[in-house]
Amino acid sequence: MFNWLKTSILMAGIVALFGIVGAMIGGQQGMILALLFGGAMNVFSYWFSDKMVLRMYNAQEVDEASSPYLYNMVKQLAQRAQLPMPKVYIIDEHQPNAFATGRNPEHAAVAATTGILQMLTERELRGVMAHELAHVKHRDILISTISATMAGAISALANFAMFFGGRDENGRPANPIASIAVALLAPLAASLIQMAISRAREYEADAGGAAFCGDPHALADALQKIDYYARGIPMPVADEHPATAQMMIMNPLSGGGLAGLFSTHPPTEERIRRLRAMR
Repeated sequence: MFNWLKTSILMAGIVALFGIVGAMIGGQQGMILALLFGGAMNVFSYWFSDKMVLRMYNAQEVDEASSPYLYNMVKQLAQRAQLPMPKVYIIDEHQPNAFATGRNPEHAAVAATTGILQMLTERELRGVMAHELAHVKHRDILISTISATMAGAISALANFAMFFGGRDENGRPANPIASIAVALLAPLAASLIQMAISRAREYEADAGGAAFCGDPHALADALQKIDYYARGIPMPVADEHPATAQMMIMNPLSGGGLAGLFSTHPPTEERIRRLRAMR
């Protein structure tokens, strides 16, 4: 419940940032146009983001005949979670990882890399796929898509304001220093909010996945193993499309940076600690 409240507050913060940048560009009319622009981007993302990300990763759909091990595992877990059967995909990548996508539970998909299929035991893999189905159950995919889209739109608007300048409500040029400050800080703030939303949803999916598979320690063991091996195995597609990092069960990016504020995922040690404490 707390994480849902936190997510709602953070989403409201992104909308507020959107309005601030729009107002800086063109006063009240600019704010309205900015919100309309963001709404249009969200509609597009709602309908097409799943197809886009699966294409980015060259994910191949499998069925009971082509991959009975993974397909039947997902089918059993979906039944336990009282979810429609999602589409199942395999990604030919060495890094152990997995994600869920789709606009709602009726149009969902789960994907796993060949690396994670080879590395984890059946018990551990069940924990991972249950985690992904928890994202579907909680509609986290929609939340993460909206937050990522809004953050991207804010960055685009801020860049526009930096190059072309802003206007106040009377059409007069805005303070250039204020315009530059907003143009630089708004995208940063939006990214921080987006990452905070992602971290909150990961904790919920860990708890939900543990409940679906009935074995919290299986997911904890999987996370420990994935974290250890993923550090040394790059995923070039994720580096090319960093906005998709928040979808994965473990951050796939090979770059460094500040591990706290700028992480799309909570610390693995804390995730494992919470799962170990579950019964």
